Amino acid sequence: MDEAKIDQVIDKHHSKAGSLIQLLLDIQEESGWLSKEILERVSEKLQVPLGLVQQTATFYKAFRVVPKGQHVINVCNGTACHSRGAQHVLDKIGDLIGIKPGETNVNHSFSLESRNCLGHCALGPVVEIDGKAHSIITLDEVNDVIKKYE
Repeated sequence: MDEAKIDQVIDKHHSKAGSLIQLLLDIQEESGWLSKEILERVSEKLQVPLGLVQQTATFYKAFRVVPKGQHVINVCNGTACHSRGAQHVLDKIGDLIGIKPGETNVNHSFSLESRNCLGHCALGPVVEIDGKAHSIITLDEVNDVIKKYE
């Protein structure tokens, strides 16, 4: 994202430091993530210490300070899915692609997230990859599902 677009978003929020969270969300929506250069520009334009901007971007789960992978895997860990073994599914997927929830692998092919609920409670455990739900997934099926996206 170039500086002019970043500046547009900041200007939309009247360059107020009190709008830091919302303007970071708006910038992330356009760019997909918050790079070091973006955080530096926000700090400069708002006249807020870079440390505060970085702290905000890394504190809240809503922000991404690494680019998303080509494929985003969301594993539902809501009550219904959790009680049907979702944590084991999440762990197995993480082992397969070599990352933990909230991370993106080195070649940026996968990002892994654990979600509280994906809204398919009767079909759990549910794994959603790039918006496509894979329901009633078992540990034996995990390898096959992931291979479809490699």
